[in-house]
Amino acid sequence: QVQVVESGGGLVQAGGSLRLSCTGSELTAVDYARGWFLQESGKEREGVSCISWSGASTYYTNSVKRRFTISRDNAKHTLYLQMNNLKPGDTAMYYCAAGPVYGLRSENYNYWGQGTPVPVSS
Repeated sequence: QVQVVESGGGLVQAGGSLRLSCTGSELTAVDYARGWFLQESGKEREGVSCISWSGASTYYTNSVKRRFTISRDNAKHTLYLQMNNLKPGDTAMYYCAAGPVYGLRSENYNYWGQGTPVPVSS
């Protein structure tokens, strides 16, 4: 059974940076698209960023453009999200996902992690 595990979350002050990582045991198929999603307390999960299997295509939701950078290292089966200039509005649980279809629709992804919390203080 594929397990996807996020790490790197934690309390950060506004203006600070964090780098989230996501590894997948047995997630050896490099042709999986990967994505990051967030969920604020009491709200629906929403897409943040995604990257194609090759890394050639990336997409960001408007609120994180020019602040967040998604990347992947297929040799290490690891996905990253570099988050800079964090704002209190970025506070959420962040989830990593892997699936066969590139894009920011949750339905594109088969495998999900348990999430890592990112609280941003003002």
